[in-house]
Amino acid sequence: MEHNVYLYIAVVALVTYLIRVLPLTLIRREIKNPFLRSFLYYVPYVTLAAMTFPAILHATDSLWSGLAALVAGVLVAWFSGNLFLVAASGCVVVFLVELLL
Repeated sequence: MEHNVYLYIAVVALVTYLIRVLPLTLIRREIKNPFLRSFLYYVPYVTLAAMTFPAILHATDSLWSGLAALVAGVLVAWFSGNLFLVAASGCVVVFLVELLL
């Protein structure tokens, strides 16, 4: 099955853009509801995560190396927050797990 990466990027951009812009165009006054404000703030991140996490698991030769890289990336991001270290640790973990399997 062919995957069109540009279609995925367009869908993410469209959904993220529409969810952030529609409330601004439909509601003219300030949104004071904390739940709605929090929802509108986190929706783009959730949308991106929902489309990215399955790709992380299936981008390697085995599901186990993808899962190990995901866990390593989450742990490194939790403790350091440095994007370079997250990416580097994911690469190293995938290499080591693939080497062992």
